[in-house]
Amino acid sequence: MKPVAVFRHSANEGPGHIALFLTRHAIPWQMFHIDQGEVVPEHADDFSGLVFMGGVMSVNDDLPWIPQTLALIRDAYTKDIPMLGHCLGGQLMSKALGGVVTKNPVKELGWGETTVADNDIAREWFGAIRSFDSFHWHGETFSLPPGAVRLLSSPYCTNQAFAIGKHLGMQCHVEMTEQMIEDWCRAGAEELAANLASPGVQSAATMQAQMHGKLPRLNQVAEQLYQHWIHGIAPRAS
Repeated sequence: MKPVAVFRHSANEGPGHIALFLTRHAIPWQMFHIDQGEVVPEHADDFSGLVFMGGVMSVNDDLPWIPQTLALIRDAYTKDIPMLGHCLGGQLMSKALGGVVTKNPVKELGWGETTVADNDIAREWFGAIRSFDSFHWHGETFSLPPGAVRLLSSPYCTNQAFAIGKHLGMQCHVEMTEQMIEDWCRAGAEELAANLASPGVQSAATMQAQMHGKLPRLNQVAEQLYQHWIHGIAPRAS
């Protein structure tokens, strides 16, 4: 089969658990290091699926690779090639498919409860899961693009995930590993310090103290979502 393309937009926002999942299931994947200047491919049908990771930038920034990525997402949607977006990745999917990305009422940084929507599509993706503590690191939010169904919400962000056909866009981070959380806490120390008064923000110490109890459950949620997502990947000749 053709590989799954994984797009990294910031050096410390790699694929995390999705890389472990794809490797364990013997699904070939190829990383595109957009943060290092690698070119966004033009044709989605060179791949069996597209995975977009997070990033420190906004989808509304004037960066040369953003229009190229939006065009690739629209190409994949037209060709029904499954897409999976994490945080910035979900925002890119929303914008490409007709949604808008705006400032969220509050920043969400750290662990926070997310609730699965009460609809059939959400149940298809999440199975018996009704709520869980996800990891968050965002100051913006996406609207639902036309035809999308809301899957998740949190107290501080109404649209935490959407599905549209085979495609899943998320605002929250289900891909986290212990190393990623530790790295983000170090890299985001100034942002955390400046926003500790916000109700949606935890200290680095609290995030790391809670991760040993919360991360195994988050990994289970990621497994559920990724397993459902790969059902949409049809074997494509290399």
